[in-house]
Amino acid sequence: MRATGIVRRIDDLGRVVIPKEIRRTMRIRDGEPLEIYIDKEGEVILKKYSPINDLGQFAQEYADSLHEVLGHVVCVADRDEIIAVAGRFKKDLMNKSIGPVLEDIMNSRQTGILEETHSLTADERVSFKNSVIAPIVNNGNAIGAVIITSGEGARMGDLEKKLSETAAAFLAKQMED
Repeated sequence: MRATGIVRRIDDLGRVVIPKEIRRTMRIRDGEPLEIYIDKEGEVILKKYSPINDLGQFAQEYADSLHEVLGHVVCVADRDEIIAVAGRFKKDLMNKSIGPVLEDIMNSRQTGILEETHSLTADERVSFKNSVIAPIVNNGNAIGAVIITSGEGARMGDLEKKLSETAAAFLAKQMED
């Protein structure tokens, strides 16, 4: 943990304002839920809440199953990072911050088929030629995405589109339970 040098007082309603600079750096949007933790030393820790992260193991198993059937790289992402990867590039993609292409498709709430070179992560070290990205939408909010992509440049068609949309809908349903 590192100190920021910023000190805030708790108001009479028990609220603390998180400075704009920290919200921007940590990509915390207005209305976004934060989870509160207390560690062994009694420190209060605020962490961005990711409902998809609760399904981490389940999302990984789903990605593994799709990869076995299709042979393509399959990823599941929440709003901030890729939380499950099956296939090649696992080390390059797992737990990496999502890139602007992925974020834009999630915000659109529409499945996107990309046929130009793009990166799924913010660091852009690994790029793909063809991908299909289906947002996971729960209660009208895009909370993540299912990505089927290929490192070899194989084209993505209706099958991959339907499978990614089915996976996204299934994971969204799991969030309702």
